[in-house]
Amino acid sequence: MKKTILAIAIVALISSCKKEETSPCNCGIVQSDNVSNYSVVIRNECTSNDKTFTLSQADWMNAYVGSRYCITNSGKW
Repeated sequence: MKKTILAIAIVALISSCKKEETSPCNCGIVQSDNVSNYSVVIRNECTSNDKTFTLSQADWMNAYVGSRYCITNSGKW
């Protein structure tokens, strides 16, 4: 009986665990930038997808190529 309860408890623990994300999926590494329209291409840390974002001039000045940058008004891409 004890073995059955222990087995049920182990199965319940294993099935209830899920992997926590260590970083938000709206961040990535700036791959390139374009001064003519203040856009940057960012490679997502979670999916490795590239996406172009047009930023304000002030934000663009802080998004250096090779640096980590998060887009707050966009979900996972």
